[in-house]
Amino acid sequence: MIHKAVLVMLIVLPIQLLPTISQTSTSTVTSQTIQQPSSQTEVQSHAQAAQQYLREHRPELAIPELQKVVALEPNNVEARANLGVLLFFRGEYKDAVPQLHAAVQLQPNLSRIQALLGIAEEHTADFPHAREDLKASFPLLEDKKFKSQAGLELIGIYTQTGDLDQAVNIIGQLQKSDPENPEVQYAAYRTYADLAGESMLNLSLIAPDSAQMHQVMAHEETRLGNNAGAISNYRKAIAIDSHLPGVHYELAELLNASDDVSAKKEAEQEYRTALEVNPMDEKSESRLGEIDAQRGDTAKAFQEYSKAVELQPSDSDAKLGLAKLLIDMNQNAKATALLEQTIQLDPTNATAHYRLGMLYRGAGRTEDAKREIVLYKKYKAMKEKLRAIYKEMQIQPQQMQADDPVEK
Repeated sequence: MIHKAVLVMLIVLPIQLLPTISQTSTSTVTSQTIQQPSSQTEVQSHAQAAQQYLREHRPELAIPELQKVVALEPNNVEARANLGVLLFFRGEYKDAVPQLHAAVQLQPNLSRIQALLGIAEEHTADFPHAREDLKASFPLLEDKKFKSQAGLELIGIYTQTGDLDQAVNIIGQLQKSDPENPEVQYAAYRTYADLAGESMLNLSLIAPDSAQMHQVMAHEETRLGNNAGAISNYRKAIAIDSHLPGVHYELAELLNASDDVSAKKEAEQEYRTALEVNPMDEKSESRLGEIDAQRGDTAKAFQEYSKAVELQPSDSDAKLGLAKLLIDMNQNAKATALLEQTIQLDPTNATAHYRLGMLYRGAGRTEDAKREIVLYKKYKAMKEKLRAIYKEMQIQPQQMQADDPVEK
């Protein structure tokens, strides 16, 4: 259903177009007989009456006037478009479709009208034409809210017809243009979940006993909070194919999250195995840096974190870990630079803001320190809310596991 905000944006269209409703030029009228003066006067009279009714917020009275204009001038683009818009927002989609369609046929560059036509066609279960009109108009829409709504309608059609790849393409565009829209993010979640489910079903049919199938099953068990089941499936996957991409790191992550000492020791070995399989695995390199830093082996941790940053300069976690080591080594200038880079990569990293605030305070940069502490408190509170939500969902993403600094 189209939102009220979009309704308001479109309902002004008749007021903008009505002043030209009787000024149909040869560019829009292709096969219309020249109107007699009395007929032209009648058209103008109905057009002005419609405009006046719209100014008075009485669309129910404007509609009959526009219908009379259309009857007198069937090729009047503005009258067709405006009548279609008004009928659309009255919920009279079946009657709106021919008016909107005629306007688009007469003037193909009316992208907003074509998008509205597509939505009206969807409401009348004419999905093939709805898909065609929404697909054609979507790239040309400029208003963010209306573009999002049209895109969401198009995603719904693609999802219903099983064209998930097409839906993903539209989602990617909407996530760039309207990233804070919860409807867009929910549509992304549903579509990617459907796509994952489809892929899992296909994999179960073509290779039910494969290493990849066990890896997928491990992901599902992890999502459901069954770490023991996930670990079991990871072990089965490794037994089938020990070189399966990512499997050693993923197993290590689960083992490392355990409170069991033997599990943590095994996790370390899995991280090292992951690096043997893939020497470019910077995430495993970073985890080993964290482990060695915790046991007090600063030199080795520094080497591992540095390697991780070298392999992937955009890894904010690796840069944060290296910055912490540099602080312990009293190399505050280098640590400050790394923390500033970390925040550029991940502005919501509460720990990085806190550490940087402390360094600024020590350097006498009082105002900068205050700013960073304010941001630290903001993102720490946000993180606590997310932790509560993920706990209810039995999900614990890695960014939620990071230790928070204690305020001093």
